[in-house]
Amino acid sequence: MTGFSQSEALARVKPSPTLAVTQRARDLKAEGRDIISLGAGEPDFDTPEHIKDAAKAAIDAGKTKYTAVDGITELKDAIIAKFKRDNDLSFERAQVTVAPGGKAIIYNALVATLNPGDEVIIPAPYWVSYPDMTYLAGGTPVVVKASAENNFKLTADALEQAITDKTRWLIFNSPSNPTGSAYTRAEIKALTDVLLRHPHVWVMSDDMYEHIVYDGFEFATPAQVEPAIADRTLTISGASKAYAMTGWRIGYSAGPAPLAKAMAKVMSQSTSNPCSVSQWATVAALNGDHSFLAERNAVFKERRDLVIRMLNDAEGITCSTPEGAFYVYPSCEGVIGKTAPSGATIENDEAFAKELLDAQGVAVVFGAAFGLSPFFRISYAAATEELEDACQRIQEFCASLT
Repeated sequence: MTGFSQSEALARVKPSPTLAVTQRARDLKAEGRDIISLGAGEPDFDTPEHIKDAAKAAIDAGKTKYTAVDGITELKDAIIAKFKRDNDLSFERAQVTVAPGGKAIIYNALVATLNPGDEVIIPAPYWVSYPDMTYLAGGTPVVVKASAENNFKLTADALEQAITDKTRWLIFNSPSNPTGSAYTRAEIKALTDVLLRHPHVWVMSDDMYEHIVYDGFEFATPAQVEPAIADRTLTISGASKAYAMTGWRIGYSAGPAPLAKAMAKVMSQSTSNPCSVSQWATVAALNGDHSFLAERNAVFKERRDLVIRMLNDAEGITCSTPEGAFYVYPSCEGVIGKTAPSGATIENDEAFAKELLDAQGVAVVFGAAFGLSPFFRISYAAATEELEDACQRIQEFCASLT
């Protein structure tokens, strides 16, 4: 029998660390361990009732067949209305794409546009999938590290230095996964001013957390801040985070019509259309009542503040305050080199996360997975009592290090 051999492209790809941490936590729970998992970026809130009711009505009405590959007309119209209402961006149906999740939108866009040698600028810390999806699409990730001193945000100078004649895309994410940092209009304008000087560079703006912001922060997106780059910008959002619809798998984007057509071509030979029922549920999400967003954000803010306060009370841990999303990205630099109760040395953030899980049953994602160490990511999209317990355990773990 011939042995299995994976492709060269796949050989360059790592499994998702966030999914791996979440699965490890599930496995330990199944073994009877008391585990608190803060690895997954998934709201603990339920999908709102009016959205679930729309899905049930779609099922009862028999709306369970194939749809257009890139989304039903009703959903495209709801997306167009959303972009106008929330972002002051105007689109037509031919510019809109619906896919099975935001990850599929990004992947399809990269597959549709990248050739060998093409470069994709990815600020770090980054969502774990950006570099690997670039590899799978045949491109080359160009990682540009953003410092904690700059609140993990890409600067105009760093962007300018990273651009070459091979640059095809800048992937821009605000609010950020994993840091929660969000760019102001002025910070975005500084970046778009650079892009105006480089008309061959396209922008992929991942706005998945746009509705989850705090302390009066005003969200903005690149094509809104600088309309002159709209004809080379793909603006991406989805239903998963704001509407607590992670399992429904609906992401969407709007941008140049030729790009949307190319992405649909990719989908026609891969996933085909997103789930029909999920599409109808998302119509209700986008067109329906949004009052629950402010209520849930208030809870998220309370959790954010609790986690930051308790982490900063842990020996060797420092944590800044982000503007959005439901993550914090604390530094564990103060415990590097110390010895864990197991006798192992905390050599880096990955070792910190492993020893924390083994000793205290708290699952976090180590910073190297996001391209910047020594940090770790905590998702505070969990029950407040659970977060308080987890942070107490982190304090105990740090106090036990010698």
